[in-house]
Amino acid sequence: MFTARKTFAVSAISLALGLSSPTLAQTKPTQKDEQDIETVVVTASPLNRKVLESATPVSVIVGEDLESRIAPTLGETLKNIPGVHSTYFGPVSSSPIIRGLDGPRIKVLQNGLDVSDASRVGPDHIVSTETSNARQIEVLRGPATLLYGSGAIAGVVNVVDDRLPTRQLEKIEGKVSYLHDSVSSEDLFNVNVDGGKNGFVWHFDAFDRETDNYDIPGPAELGEEDDSGVLENSFIDANGFNAGIGWATDSFNAAFAFGNLESEYGIPGHAHGHEDEHGDEHEGEEEHDEEHEEGEEEVIFGRLNQDRYQMLFDWKNLDGMFTEVRFRNAYTDYQHSEIEDGEVGTTFSNESLESRLWAKHKIVNGWEGVIGIDYTNSDFEALGEEAFTPASETDAYSLFVLEEKKVGDVLYQLGARYEYTEISVDNAFFEHEEHEEEHAGEEEHHDEEIFFEDEDFSAISLSAGAVWTLDDDNILAFNFAHSQRAPSAAEVFSNGLHIATRTFELGAGFDIEQEQDSDEYEIATRTRSVKKEVSNNLDLTYHLTSEHVEATFSVFYNQVGDYLFQQNSGLFVEEEHGHEDEHDEEHEGEEDHDDEHEGEEHDEEELPIFITRQQDADIYGLEIEVDWHFNDNLRLETFADVTRAELSDGQNVPRIPPLRFGAELHWEEDSWHAEIGATYYGKQDDIAEFETVTQGYTLVNASFNYYLDIGENELVLFARGNNLTDREARVHSSFIKDDAPLPGRSIVVGARMNF
Repeated sequence: MFTARKTFAVSAISLALGLSSPTLAQTKPTQKDEQDIETVVVTASPLNRKVLESATPVSVIVGEDLESRIAPTLGETLKNIPGVHSTYFGPVSSSPIIRGLDGPRIKVLQNGLDVSDASRVGPDHIVSTETSNARQIEVLRGPATLLYGSGAIAGVVNVVDDRLPTRQLEKIEGKVSYLHDSVSSEDLFNVNVDGGKNGFVWHFDAFDRETDNYDIPGPAELGEEDDSGVLENSFIDANGFNAGIGWATDSFNAAFAFGNLESEYGIPGHAHGHEDEHGDEHEGEEEHDEEHEEGEEEVIFGRLNQDRYQMLFDWKNLDGMFTEVRFRNAYTDYQHSEIEDGEVGTTFSNESLESRLWAKHKIVNGWEGVIGIDYTNSDFEALGEEAFTPASETDAYSLFVLEEKKVGDVLYQLGARYEYTEISVDNAFFEHEEHEEEHAGEEEHHDEEIFFEDEDFSAISLSAGAVWTLDDDNILAFNFAHSQRAPSAAEVFSNGLHIATRTFELGAGFDIEQEQDSDEYEIATRTRSVKKEVSNNLDLTYHLTSEHVEATFSVFYNQVGDYLFQQNSGLFVEEEHGHEDEHDEEHEGEEDHDDEHEGEEHDEEELPIFITRQQDADIYGLEIEVDWHFNDNLRLETFADVTRAELSDGQNVPRIPPLRFGAELHWEEDSWHAEIGATYYGKQDDIAEFETVTQGYTLVNASFNYYLDIGENELVLFARGNNLTDREARVHSSFIKDDAPLPGRSIVVGARMNF
């Protein structure tokens, strides 16, 4: 679906710096939840280019379209953009997957700077940004490493809000909204206010979200007969705010903002007991723990707290070699705990600092562009008996340059980036580490000294692209990018139980050595070094805009050398920390479903070992969006995407999303707007070793909006229905697809006032 929608408050960033956008047909009508994509500015680019001026495929969600997509997690908010899927760790946590790639290959930004949380470390960790108060969300598909470093080798998601006010205002404006979702009894309230006077500007936003456990169409666990209709441990209790002040003139901007985010959320797939008691869990902040202590049910949940400080300085309209200089800074103090059996099992913390400085030079021989430097420091720790990755400190230094030149009908784009990364690991984590492993009844103990030297990587990325305006209706874009990525600390050094995913995780710095014709094995440090990933990505995009049709077709091919991926080894290790034993004693004599799990091939005390491996991979696919305007009142949006990913040994890359296509019919007249649509997800049987086939499904949705003017303000009343057929659906890319289906039928009602 077309994701560039109604813009508001973007005049300060909508100037085309020296190049005009393509002249396209303007005759087709525009409905309230759309906008012609050539008018929307991509703030993630320091040149502030519009969507159709980018050689790299870009989607921008803004205005009414963004309002209709908002979900409790970033991954679910973005999942219907072509080429974008969700990791879906239940309804409580999900991150974006772009063209089959996720984790440390996707950079998630807040106003152009890394969110600096732990969501890249594990799929159960939420992305610490809230979309309900965002102004727009930008998705750059394909490598964006030239601007944002090697962590953006698959793409960038930039959540843009107004916490750093730079728009000159002489009044107060904003929005306030409320919604209720029947599938989880969700209540979401948010407010967003901006104001200013004589150059001084300010911003405030806040949200509060509370849900119960989510309703599901059938049993949570695949193949079970018990039809509880509820996904246990899927509650959310989150709130946050952002406050910013600034000074905005035609030649200078300065702004400072502080934001806080707090969240408690269940971790699905591990609760035991009955959902009836969950309704009382939110009566007090500590009652999650108290209920478990009473032995009524086991509640495993995450507790997150983040403080974030951001600042910016912009110098504009300068004389001399550089016409603009922009300076961005962010400091983030993040903490996330995984709580099981009423006790903290692991606490993840990340203190990070990022500074970026870039300058736009004056036009030289038709070329205009920017040169910039970037520094990032991340001090990451995982503390507790069940920490699975050591503390590490990462420093990254980079230099980048982007240049553009318009020659006739072709806009040429060139870029280069050099990045140097140092990773220092705390080897105390490995001291006296004793692993007790079990496979087929055989046990082996080993106590091997583990020590890692500091790692450093140099990464060079280059890109060349062209945007060719064939005529007023047709644009062809081409982009080639050579990108290198340094592995993250977690990808290299992980070694331990991850209680949320119920897996034993090993980084690429380790090997599993198994004796021939024996069930015995041991974990040993890898004798060869971990290599950086090297990606060569080719994109070809065609845009068509006419009186009745707007369409985008994109094909891509990505060859990744030494691709790092997490694979199920097929081996198991015995859990060492005794939580299962304690739980069994608490529930002795009760009727619980632990016995059902124990009847399977491996009981809950045996955890699968997932190890990070390296191998060359080929990733390729297709993305299509077509929007037909039949008349002023009726239009049809359609989209489709498919991604294939194969390793050099002929095996499939794990957890690749399936083929998908969808259609949505929009009707609008006077103050009414209505939609009905369906999205089909194909069966995924192109699977990796130890993966299982995921059946296809179709989700049907509908919505109604009514717009009412109250004085100079606008009131929007809305109702939405999701998964109207109450279809059981499981996400192939999810680590817990067999334990956590998508939510069942949902009715959302609410109101929003813009003032």
